[in-house]
Amino acid sequence: TKHYILEEGKPVDFLVGLGVQTPDGRVTRARFDKFRQINRYLEFIEDVIDELPKDRTIRIIDFGCGKSYLTFAMYYYLHELQHRDIQVTGLDLKTDVIKHCNELAKKLGYDRLKFERGDISTYEGTDVADMVVTLHACDLATDYALDKAVKWGARVILAVPCCQHELNRQIKCDPLKPVLKYGIIKERVAALLTDALRANLLEQQGYETQILEFIDMEHTPKNILIRAVKRNQKADQKESVRRQQIEASIRKCEAELRVSPTLGRLLDNQGKTE
Repeated sequence: TKHYILEEGKPVDFLVGLGVQTPDGRVTRARFDKFRQINRYLEFIEDVIDELPKDRTIRIIDFGCGKSYLTFAMYYYLHELQHRDIQVTGLDLKTDVIKHCNELAKKLGYDRLKFERGDISTYEGTDVADMVVTLHACDLATDYALDKAVKWGARVILAVPCCQHELNRQIKCDPLKPVLKYGIIKERVAALLTDALRANLLEQQGYETQILEFIDMEHTPKNILIRAVKRNQKADQKESVRRQQIEASIRKCEAELRVSPTLGRLLDNQGKTE
């Protein structure tokens, strides 16, 4: 049997509070996929925990936190199980969701976890973050979150993108015409290209980036997780050449497909204003 970080049969306060477990620790049948997803997510965090600061408070922003199952899970894992000093902020547009999450956090005594109503693209609540998480932020919201994470110099970024419409509208590529004439195929190809380019753009900004499979709650194909960890690189000639090569290959790919992803433009602007 699979060993989970959070085990069946052992009640965890936030899982009970969110209706994933019964008070005696049984996972409710309707929420078993959610239970598996939470555990998978914690494995991703477990892999990168050593990248986070050990000598001070770890600041974490969760963009588009929604009902916040995974936000509570992350807090529980890092604070209650790993005893890390953390400060987590969950951000979402829905007032009722934020109110409910704040009430639950208070009830659980999770005093380093707070939820705020806000828009990712205009969020000014901090200028530093050690870890930025964005799960199912729709379409360009993911790009704004990744751009903010890079500008804050986040050590770790976890993103599960969703609804990638932008390149679907832009993509034009003669050699791929026979492939792209089918709407559903074009949509999937564009979504995969969007995430691959995002991963490359993060590498170009000095991150070690992986694209991993994630269990999704809706059983949709949206099960890709981008995990980026800031490289401890020296700002030397070799690193500069590496970044230029990545940038050149991204530009070539964009030109071939006639696309201009938002993340690339946001990061470019950063380079010009600094």
